[in-house]
Amino acid sequence: MTQHHPIGELRMIPIAQIEVLNSRERNKQVFEQIVSNIRSVGLKKPITVTARPGENGGEKFLLVCGEGRLKAFMALGESTIAAMVIDVSDEDAFIMSMVENIARRKSSPLELLAGIQQLVAKGYDKKTISKKTGLSVEYVQGIMHLIKNGEERLMVAVESGRIPLNAALGIVGAGNSNEAVQAALQEAYESGQLRGKQLDHARRLIESRHTFGRTLGRGTRRVAVDITASSLVRTYLKEVERQKLMVKKAGTAQQRLLFVIGALGQLLVNENFTNLLRAEGLDTLPTYLAERVWPKGS
Repeated sequence: MTQHHPIGELRMIPIAQIEVLNSRERNKQVFEQIVSNIRSVGLKKPITVTARPGENGGEKFLLVCGEGRLKAFMALGESTIAAMVIDVSDEDAFIMSMVENIARRKSSPLELLAGIQQLVAKGYDKKTISKKTGLSVEYVQGIMHLIKNGEERLMVAVESGRIPLNAALGIVGAGNSNEAVQAALQEAYESGQLRGKQLDHARRLIESRHTFGRTLGRGTRRVAVDITASSLVRTYLKEVERQKLMVKKAGTAQQRLLFVIGALGQLLVNENFTNLLRAEGLDTLPTYLAERVWPKGS
């Protein structure tokens, strides 16, 4: 998807006069790479802004595209930056900024969904949102349905690719009935919508949704309702598997410890090796190892 900006004027503008419209969090490593690149070769592509009246007859600028480059310039202590100044409304500037993030697909699922929510709140219908963002009408309609029902967990799972949109909509349509939800999962599996890891993700998502609610708020955990015999058996089997894994890990750790003890016992009878350790200041052992290498405290 490509977003075409109106033709504008290239100018050097003060960074202090730029306001970020649609700020988003960035990966620290990626940001440091941007800073390093700009420090080495300079700004290869100007940012995009739109001008607005400022205080005392001056002007300010709303950032449309290039937040990473702008923050990199700020980190480098620069006071001005090259910018393409275009003439668009506040609303169009916000939409262009959001679409730029969608096009890069580097925004988090919640940031993308928050952008769509803002467009919905502004009164845009699914066709208009689809046209402005480049997303399909069907996808926008499905997301709008999830938004309407407050299904944040499902929305994030869909946007991150863990489960398909149609399967999420099927889960919503099943309501709060455990049997209906399981039937929706079965139908999604039989139709080929859910396979392998996606089916596992869907099952875990449903359990979280049932226990913690549809939203991602960090409120008090709610007690699960409609506990059935099958759910109790499932929980018991999970606990059994967890304990088996713990026993297996403990056995592996014990084998490694025995190997280390045996190896140390053989090495420490070598006088040259012990002299080398003493010369390097490494002639002590942790108590729990020493007691096993020399059981009698020798």
